[in-house]
Amino acid sequence: MIRCGIGYDVHRLVKGRKLILGGVEITYSHGLEGHSDADVLSHAIADALLGAIAAADIGQHFPNTDQSIRGMSSIEILKRVTKLLAEKKARVVNIDATIIAEAPKLAPCIDEMRKTIADAIGISDSNVSVKATTNEKLGAIGRNEGIAAMAVATVETE
Repeated sequence: MIRCGIGYDVHRLVKGRKLILGGVEITYSHGLEGHSDADVLSHAIADALLGAIAAADIGQHFPNTDQSIRGMSSIEILKRVTKLLAEKKARVVNIDATIIAEAPKLAPCIDEMRKTIADAIGISDSNVSVKATTNEKLGAIGRNEGIAAMAVATVETE
């Protein structure tokens, strides 16, 4: 059976944090605020994967009240979600994701993000699509107050 899930995440930009997207550190003056490394791209993908197998969301699996996961790499979250999929006899077929940010320019980092995500979930990077767009200066993201990401995941189950 083919199943699909959708994921979305947004975090505020703040000084004093590294900017991590898709497991890749991006050179920028601000980073994303959050309990883990606040990687919105990996979080959106994790939620899409969990949604595809009807397994709630990452907030239930990785609550921000759990101090043992403070600062955790979101690539580790993707690896743990992939293990959960395997337990449910599901395998990832395809990921399609979009990052929404006014800055920085992300095109030079997209291929590395695709490879890092693919490695984390055990698929070919040819099955991981990552795109970046702006919010055309509209709203909080348009004012460069944060970065968002959305993702769709397709999985196959037995």
